Amino acid sequence: MKCAPAVVDKSDEACANCGKHGSDTIKLKSCTACRLVKYCCVDCQKAHRKLHRKACKQRATELKDEQLYGQGHERPEEDFCPICTLPIPLPMDEHSGFNACCMKRICKGCHFAAEKRGIRDCPFCRTPLPDSDADLLAMAQARVAKKDPTAIFSLGQNYSSGDLGLQKDMKKSIELLTEAAELGSLEALYSLGLAYMNGDLVQRNEVKAAEFWTKAAMQGHVLSRNNLGCYEGQKGNYDRALKHLLISARMGHQGSLGAIKMMFTNGYVTKEQYAEVLKGYHDAVEEMKSHDRDEAKGRRY
Repeated sequence: MKCAPAVVDKSDEACANCGKHGSDTIKLKSCTACRLVKYCCVDCQKAHRKLHRKACKQRATELKDEQLYGQGHERPEEDFCPICTLPIPLPMDEHSGFNACCMKRICKGCHFAAEKRGIRDCPFCRTPLPDSDADLLAMAQARVAKKDPTAIFSLGQNYSSGDLGLQKDMKKSIELLTEAAELGSLEALYSLGLAYMNGDLVQRNEVKAAEFWTKAAMQGHVLSRNNLGCYEGQKGNYDRALKHLLISARMGHQGSLGAIKMMFTNGYVTKEQYAEVLKGYHDAVEEMKSHDRDEAKGRRY
């Protein structure tokens, strides 16, 4: 015997302005900002706006915060070494090497393991390593032509620093970083946030910086999450700062843990919170360890 499909009774749903109930002929639509109320038409929504504005704004803010603090608790795929598949210790620049041939960041442990086996080419794609800045630039530009966001970000960084024989061009750098961010580069979002916060490449804009870091943090970018915590702390929003720092500390960011320790000393963090985040931090650090990485300490790749 088959069960009959459940029928949802919408008779108790009514337009928040005129009171009309939903039916086959009257389709009620939720307020897109807060989802708290429904309306039968645009005119009713406009007429009810003044009465609804305060509650709508409060709930919309709550929904945004639920997304902000509820997402991005796991590091993104590019934070993991593609060979050993372990998360790369932070800061990643100190614990990995970036290869222009395949645009992959390889941990020092895997570089060391490849070296022990006599491999002198790229440990990941086996492409011979470039001999000059010109070769590096050619590799990067070949990937840029294919719209690789990592390559575009890397080239943008090189224009900012004047590396690989390029003349410094801040405008070009920002254009490339923006393009890379639009194509999904979290590092580009983070770097744009830094640029707007510091005012080095563009006019200083703290709000815009926080917007870039927010987009990256919600996708697991640890440094962006930490920076959001510091930004909120500097504004005196200690509750919001703590929420961010708890996330980044549990992902293995030592600076975030230090900030939480200071907040604990000053009475903004409970003993239980500090003990919990300390355990989370140590668990994350343990996850990043390997025998090859321990052996590779102090080597440059």
